[in-house]
Amino acid sequence: MKPLYLAGPTAVGKSAAAMELAERLNAEIVSVDSMQVYRGLNIGTAKPSRREQERIRHHLIDVVGLEDAFDAAKFVELAELAVKEAKGRGCNTIFCGGTGLYFKAWLAGLGEAPTSDESLREELESIDVAVLLEELKEKDRQTFERIDRENPRRIVRAIEVIRLTGKPFSEQRADWGEIGDAKVICLIRESTDLRERINQRVDQMFGQGLVGEVEALLKNGLAENRTAMQAIGYRQVVEHLRGERSLDETIELIKTKTWQFARRQSTWFRNQLPSVWVEATTDEPIESLVDRAYEACRASIRD
Repeated sequence: MKPLYLAGPTAVGKSAAAMELAERLNAEIVSVDSMQVYRGLNIGTAKPSRREQERIRHHLIDVVGLEDAFDAAKFVELAELAVKEAKGRGCNTIFCGGTGLYFKAWLAGLGEAPTSDESLREELESIDVAVLLEELKEKDRQTFERIDRENPRRIVRAIEVIRLTGKPFSEQRADWGEIGDAKVICLIRESTDLRERINQRVDQMFGQGLVGEVEALLKNGLAENRTAMQAIGYRQVVEHLRGERSLDETIELIKTKTWQFARRQSTWFRNQLPSVWVEATTDEPIESLVDRAYEACRASIRD
């Protein structure tokens, strides 16, 4: 009854594999996605459809509104409840998603970093990212050199922790515990294949009505939720609606941003998690991919 873990970059095929695996193992799926937790962010996050959620029970989807904050600590809290509920029904759980920080928080703990301070967070979010990076460089060179500079939320969080504790963020990240014998099945694809899948997914999202979804979300507070506005696709469509670029330019920009994000995800999983890498091949049946992924995970645990 130990949970299984399935990770990988966006558009690699995690969700389909998790659905197949869940049916085989009588398992429920815990979504490890920092954006699928928000109600209304459906098309742009490739959220499982209602039919898919009826087929397999999912957790940590649509759990907060755009007026709410969500972080790794909240993820761990709700994931613990999900695992407990699934066990009560005699089911295992499969953690599936692409948010590496949530996997790390669940598997190794959150360390001693303080909870967010709302007033300080608002102050930091109003400061230009370049200024925050200069402060980070001065106070914590190690984090400055490693942090994802395309992710303002992480920069703000690092400075927030430093100001609240008076200690470098990197020291507190080091307080994370050992992951132990957990193994994360990490799916990967050849670069050309993955990029083509990303492009197809983006085209499909616009065909499904992503622009209309964003227009509706703006009326319900999307622009005020700094976390949700970091989701690739949503920010760029908002900028399009404000007249900053054409629709065709927006689509191409989202494809590029998504590809860059997928590469960063792969690097993060490779460096931060005990991953068992399984390469999916073009047009491989999902049943075959799941067979290989599950056996690779079992073999690594036996070793």
